Amino acid sequence: MSTPHSPSPLRPYPDPDAAPTAPLHSLPPVLPARAVPPRHSSGFGRGLLVLAAIACTACDSAARNPGPGTADSVGVRIVTNDPLSSDATCRAGEEPIFSVGDSEDDENQWFSTIRGMGLLSDGSVAVIDRSSEEVRVFGPDGSHLVSMGRPGDGPGEFRSAWFLWVLPGDTLWVGDYRPWRYNVFTRDGQFVRAVQMMPPYANPSRRGGVLRNGISVNTRTTYVASSNFTVPDTLLLEAHDDEGRLVTTLARVPNMIEGMTAKSEAANLVLNPLFAASAHADAIGSTIATGHGRDPEVRLFGDDLRLRRIVRWSEPSRQVTSAEVSAWRDNYVESRGGRDSDRWGPFDEAIIDPDRPAADVYPAFSSLKLGTDGRLWVAPYRKAGQEARRWMAFEPDGTFSCHLERVPISIHEIGADYVLGIQSDELGVQTVVMYSLGRPQPGTP
Repeated sequence: MSTPHSPSPLRPYPDPDAAPTAPLHSLPPVLPARAVPPRHSSGFGRGLLVLAAIACTACDSAARNPGPGTADSVGVRIVTNDPLSSDATCRAGEEPIFSVGDSEDDENQWFSTIRGMGLLSDGSVAVIDRSSEEVRVFGPDGSHLVSMGRPGDGPGEFRSAWFLWVLPGDTLWVGDYRPWRYNVFTRDGQFVRAVQMMPPYANPSRRGGVLRNGISVNTRTTYVASSNFTVPDTLLLEAHDDEGRLVTTLARVPNMIEGMTAKSEAANLVLNPLFAASAHADAIGSTIATGHGRDPEVRLFGDDLRLRRIVRWSEPSRQVTSAEVSAWRDNYVESRGGRDSDRWGPFDEAIIDPDRPAADVYPAFSSLKLGTDGRLWVAPYRKAGQEARRWMAFEPDGTFSCHLERVPISIHEIGADYVLGIQSDELGVQTVVMYSLGRPQPGTP
């Protein structure tokens, strides 16, 4: 899936009419709370309004006017927050408490691209390396303990290892594709079994995860061919049992809008509107989270696959002005060295094409992540030229917890007292780094 600001190459689209298994519960699908069309495109608004009408059940009706604090509707608690009114913070330690990947003397620490990691119960860390198609486990002191997996199609082998989850007993579930499946190992590297999605997933699940009860939450996208910036594709959030069988479709989230202008057709590019938002999802422990980046709202499901909580927060004005659109295009031209530069070409003309629409509002958030302790972490959207805002944490009950002081890593996993991720040097060499994480420090309420 392309990023909100980036084009993607032309690609075939799967059958948009493929029908998933019907949900086991009557809760509504997740949809953006507001449907505002992008500039110069009224068809998109009509399309989302139709989708919103389908989703407008008693739960959504109550969600639109939750009032201050919390409210209950059909067993779903709605929690509203004002994070910007609080300066409560969570801070990481000054120095890493764990690091692997920076030793030239140990070839087990030579990583090409790290595709996943997870903390085990004894403080060891499991890491996926792309080139070797291995999962390597390192002790708390950074020493290599065991490796599992290798390239191939057989039991315990990987076509392309992708993402990793640690379940009770330090059982490792490692994603692999194509088609999408999980290889399950013990923490000592013994292959247990493969879990194949049924029906099959041709492509990897880009969002979701594996709950501690063995239910995997996987996503696939129903693309809309030739929508011309009018109809978003749909992210299907699906739950599979521990044998890989489809149990239910948890949510259908309108995702990204795509289209082509005359200039992008000449460059063979599919574009998103400028500042477009996308759907997000995560799953770990006993919680599933999903939301659309357009709106400051995340829905939380329990491991019984039922919607339990809606977390909302206030955001400052996010209206996109024509001056901001023009400034973004001017900055892009400058970043490429100008339109007379040798680097400039049809690709760039498509990127700044005035016929490429822009969203009416900036996204509210660009990423979400569930902590192993049940907290929800949300990364606010960063406008071009602005300093990144801090991640926001919400307690399991949905109330705001703290702002995360910046950590110099790409975060993969957050726990009650640690943050684990990737640190890259100026040459692009990756290391796995973990910092201690303090509990929220009281600030201004």
